[in-house]
Amino acid sequence: MSQTTYRIAPSILSADFARLGDEVRQVIDSGADWIHFDVMDNHYVPNLTFGPMICEALRKHAVTATGARVPIDVHLMVQPVDALAQAFCKAGADLVSFHPDASTHVDRTLQLIKAEGCQAGLVFNPATPLDVLEWVIDKVDLVLIMSVNPGFGGQSFIPSALKKIEQARRLIDASGRDIRLEVDGGIKASNIREVAAAGADTFVAGSAIFTQKDYKAAIDAMRAELARA
Repeated sequence: MSQTTYRIAPSILSADFARLGDEVRQVIDSGADWIHFDVMDNHYVPNLTFGPMICEALRKHAVTATGARVPIDVHLMVQPVDALAQAFCKAGADLVSFHPDASTHVDRTLQLIKAEGCQAGLVFNPATPLDVLEWVIDKVDLVLIMSVNPGFGGQSFIPSALKKIEQARRLIDASGRDIRLEVDGGIKASNIREVAAAGADTFVAGSAIFTQKDYKAAIDAMRAELARA
């Protein structure tokens, strides 16, 4: 795994909603690689968060100090999927991921996202098997393993996710494709190395970053652990 490029994707679900633009800029200045955007619809999950207009408003803030675009990584916890997936692509998302069980036709939804010029991802809940991945891996740019149940921030990491990360890594490696393997839920400096060792290369962290006074110190602590993975 020494050649792996690790990416840290702070989830703005844990940010200060009253000053989201500033929060996005601050966490990027502190070393974030992506901005993770948790979209909840109070239907597929019992919570309600952001729509495409918020994504569009934040797009101009998701840049480095030198003006380079920082990817917005949209995780759709919504049902139905297709219309919102397309709306987020148009609003400036770079990656759009969804839960296969929330889509009537997974292959078609992936095609719709790709047709909008975005990268497409599939998200697997703690109790959801990876079976569907075998049939659509040629259209997938990202696999996101949930290490908590979706719907709320601040939950603890579910250890059985490690086995699923290992399984997903084997499937990705066998495909020969450049697919990111992302993990979301309870990620912090004390467990990120173990998650990387299981095969993950992209890490969503919300409360572990945004509840800290010093975002850079929190991200640096994670990177230090990853350097030892």
